[in-house]
Amino acid sequence: MNSLILRAATRVLAPMMLMLSLFLLWRGHNLPGGGFIGGLVATSAIALQGIAFGPEVARRTLVLPPAVLAGVGLVVAVIATLPAGLVELPFFTGLWLKLDLGDGAILPLSTPLLFDIGVFLVVIGGVCAILLALEEDPETDQAGEP
Repeated sequence: MNSLILRAATRVLAPMMLMLSLFLLWRGHNLPGGGFIGGLVATSAIALQGIAFGPEVARRTLVLPPAVLAGVGLVVAVIATLPAGLVELPFFTGLWLKLDLGDGAILPLSTPLLFDIGVFLVVIGGVCAILLALEEDPETDQAGEP
């Protein structure tokens, strides 16, 4: 698609959507949101870039190939389940670590947040893999040659 309005809007909307997805990820284990919805919002931003500027720009935005991103997310989600077993608690028991940042500021880190990050990456990788596969020309191979 070659629309000046879409390209201009994407330059503003995509970064805002990515920031919103990170906010949803961060707040998701305490409030509605989390890895799944955050991943969908991030994927929407990447899809918008793909529509406005082409699939190569969307691929560059991902940094890693979608399948690798999904695999890393799956590993992170599985790692989030291990600390409970190490302290002999039931599977998927949430554990928190509160880091004192000084001046009374505390940063709560948790296994549910780590699990949400894994889900976030799996959703982005999985959905982007589907979207980018739909963008490929069936008449050409990955190198772009017939």
